Amino acid sequence: MIKTSIVRLAAEGGGEHNPLVPEWIEVALALVVFAILVFVFAKFIVPNFEKTYAERTDAIEGGLKQAEQKQAAADEKLAELEKQLGEARQEAARIREEAREQGAQIVSEMRDQAQTEAARIVEHGKAQIEAERQQAVTALRAEVGSLATGLAGRIVGEALDDEARQSRVIERFLADLETSSPANGTGHGAS
Repeated sequence: MIKTSIVRLAAEGGGEHNPLVPEWIEVALALVVFAILVFVFAKFIVPNFEKTYAERTDAIEGGLKQAEQKQAAADEKLAELEKQLGEARQEAARIREEAREQGAQIVSEMRDQAQTEAARIVEHGKAQIEAERQQAVTALRAEVGSLATGLAGRIVGEALDDEARQSRVIERFLADLETSSPANGTGHGAS
């Protein structure tokens, strides 16, 4: 069809044709082909593009919504973890304070126990010293008594072998010694 119209125009016209002015048949043919292309694009290709575009838009928007939801969940989880961390810090501070208090209480109890033990040891030491002093006094009395009996026996000229007599002499001598010692501080004087 296009060929026939070109051939016919060439045969009819014989005149010169201006290349800048299109032929009306070419324009009509171009319009028909353009209309067919527009129809095909509008009917088949554009809806597929629109569908693909809508799917991608939905996917992007869905992804953004999911990202926003996940971000909100992450923010919520972060706030919860920060709250738990704050509670854990408070608990740790409370435990440290309790440990300090218990430590102070233990130190106080140990100090009290040490003081009680020291007092007990001092009392035991005093009792032991008193017992040793009593032993020394008893041993000293026996020794002094023995010496006094021996000395008295030499002075009197007879042996004081009688136990009761020895005991009386020793007691009297020690009593005289005790009463005279504090009075003059020199012991038994030359009476």
